[in-house]
Amino acid sequence: MPFDPSLHPAPTTSPLTRAGVDDRWRAAFDDVETVDVAGHDRLLARVTRTDRGACDVLADDGPRRTTWGADVVAAVAHDPLAVPSTGDWVVVQPWPDGHDTVEAVLPRRTAVVRAQVGGTSSGQVLAANVDVVAVVEGLVPDPDLGRIERFLALAWDSGAMPRLVLTKGDLAPDGEALAADIGAEVAAGCPVDVTAAHEGAGLDALREVLAGGATVALLGASGVGKSTLLNGLLGTQVMATQELGAVHKGRHTTVTRELHLAPGGGCVVDTPGLRSVGLQGQDGLAEVFADVDDLAAGCRFTDCSHDREPGCAVQAAVASGELPERRLESWRKLQREARWQASRVDARLRQEQLRHWKAITKSNRARPSR
Repeated sequence: MPFDPSLHPAPTTSPLTRAGVDDRWRAAFDDVETVDVAGHDRLLARVTRTDRGACDVLADDGPRRTTWGADVVAAVAHDPLAVPSTGDWVVVQPWPDGHDTVEAVLPRRTAVVRAQVGGTSSGQVLAANVDVVAVVEGLVPDPDLGRIERFLALAWDSGAMPRLVLTKGDLAPDGEALAADIGAEVAAGCPVDVTAAHEGAGLDALREVLAGGATVALLGASGVGKSTLLNGLLGTQVMATQELGAVHKGRHTTVTRELHLAPGGGCVVDTPGLRSVGLQGQDGLAEVFADVDDLAAGCRFTDCSHDREPGCAVQAAVASGELPERRLESWRKLQREARWQASRVDARLRQEQLRHWKAITKSNRARPSR
């Protein structure tokens, strides 16, 4: 049944309450030193959209356009992850001349962080303070299991609850059976939804999550149906979508990360289609590949790489068909990538420490001797 907005009237509560504010966020805001600038007290707000050096926020009195304050600029220069991101709770300073600045980002509860490309070891926050990360993948033309594993690892690392949402269920023959197979192989430990958003089918579970006041981030590649899913959840044509072509491939139209208030409560964060995501840590891999780790406990050697070592329980499981060879190869690839990224981060930290101690040494040498 198509979603009927009249059956889910917008709550009459304040914008911040709809955006998910609670006593803990208000307490964190109160802990930040406030300044009265000519009668303009600082405000608690939530970031709904980001640009370079600026962002849109939602405060109790409605939406505002802000730029970064000096403290935020300094924090970002020291740590790129400190940049205000969609979903962040921030302290906003209104100024007498009518412009607003973000003066502080409140400590995040969760963050979806991907490793940056282009030679930098810093990460990029895709969404902050989300309760659920919905990894979206299309059942048509062919679901990419390796991509699902990668995105689920990113979701587990965020601290939020992962969820796999398989779209285009109306186009896939035996969609429910295919979804069950996918869930069993790559999505153990998280809920799986099969949706046909054009028809409004399969969305009830996600709507129930949102109605509880949760913030849900949609994460997936281009063309998997995220924009159609977003429209279905919000009950309105928020994002333009392209019809599926002859090969059932959609075209993604989202170009930035944006937070939307859902009509029945909660928020949805839409993200641009991601061709690939780098992993910042290895904790998520342990969740996604729990079956490999369980098998590894039976290996003869504790440092077994599951390649050619004798007594390898993982290789034995592949040989018997218990573990798909594709899954082991995916595990190896993501483990290599995570270790490489960790080595880059360690190298950056060592360089920062070296620069710090060089600066101290230089300062000490410049002091006159007594």
